Amino acid sequence: MATITYLTKIQFDFGAVQLLADEMAELGISRPLFVTDKGVRAAGLLDQVMEHLADNSAAEIFDGTPENPTEAAMTLALEQYRGAGCDGVIGVGGGSSMDLAKAVALMATHPGELSEYMMILGGAPKITAAIAPVIAIPTTAGTGSEVGRGAIMILNDGRKLGFGSPHVIPKVALCDPDLTFSMPMMLTAGTGMDAFAHCFETFCAPAINPPADAIATDGLGRALRFVEQAVADGSNQEARWQMMMASMEGAMAFQKGLGAVHGMSHPLGSIQDPILHHGTLNAVCLPAVIRYNEEFVGDKFSWVKQIWGLPPKADLADEVAALNARLGLPANLREMGVTEAMIEPLIPHAVADHTTASNPRPLSAEDYRALFLEALG
Repeated sequence: MATITYLTKIQFDFGAVQLLADEMAELGISRPLFVTDKGVRAAGLLDQVMEHLADNSAAEIFDGTPENPTEAAMTLALEQYRGAGCDGVIGVGGGSSMDLAKAVALMATHPGELSEYMMILGGAPKITAAIAPVIAIPTTAGTGSEVGRGAIMILNDGRKLGFGSPHVIPKVALCDPDLTFSMPMMLTAGTGMDAFAHCFETFCAPAINPPADAIATDGLGRALRFVEQAVADGSNQEARWQMMMASMEGAMAFQKGLGAVHGMSHPLGSIQDPILHHGTLNAVCLPAVIRYNEEFVGDKFSWVKQIWGLPPKADLADEVAALNARLGLPANLREMGVTEAMIEPLIPHAVADHTTASNPRPLSAEDYRALFLEALG
């Protein structure tokens, strides 16, 4: 069992969920609210986690997390948290459940509206250490939300925005690859490319942060070596372990910043019909953004090619598109159900997204319009 203390406490290995009761006791959580979704619960993963509680009868369960977490769902979960007298939140699932858990923990202890704490609205300094304790238990290997200092939410007015602070990082992450074996092939592919995108964009972000770069490149190498194995054989223990590590490292590193891939995928994720998977959006948007940034990243693309084992003259955008194809992911946004008419309203939100500021190359509304249309296919 690896116990890692970097940003937060992480228990990482097969069987990590067996430590749940001990970690709850250390944090003083006696009446937790479990935040999850109906798919995780139906798959028996929540039961697999809860069997390690000291007292099942003291736990509350909210399983109404939508595919992209919303303020409306947070309000319902918060009412349950307060009504039951809960004293901590345990997020079990993918990034949506863990982000929703963070939002509940924030609003359980902070006044006002959720929108007041969004980063682009100046809300980060308002988040204090009073936030309720969160234990994060991922059942996918993509977002790394279990170690992330932020969360992305769709507000009641339709905006998809993020809040963040070091206080938002879960107090404990229980990273147990056993919980990822039931992930379907396409979810494995989409979440795997989410981890890839996090590591890639962080490495390319212009801020000077060598430790983050080192973590990002290590995670990138793991994702490149094992994502296809994990998709082809979901029972491959080493591939599942390595992809969970790559996912966690991506979120550890993106404290440094992300870029235009997320500047696109965040507003795209606010579309209500069709509901679009975040990691798959990142995969589909990556080639266009790679081409856009190519002359603004110094020798970083050369480093990525070396990590990948590609020849120096390889076209990185084409290689990512080919990897997407091998994983069975869509070739473009149109294949995901996005139409040209949907693009224009998203552009102002992409320009304003907090990740745009850390893209290697500046972006205007026209630049984002061109990127969206290229990714549309």
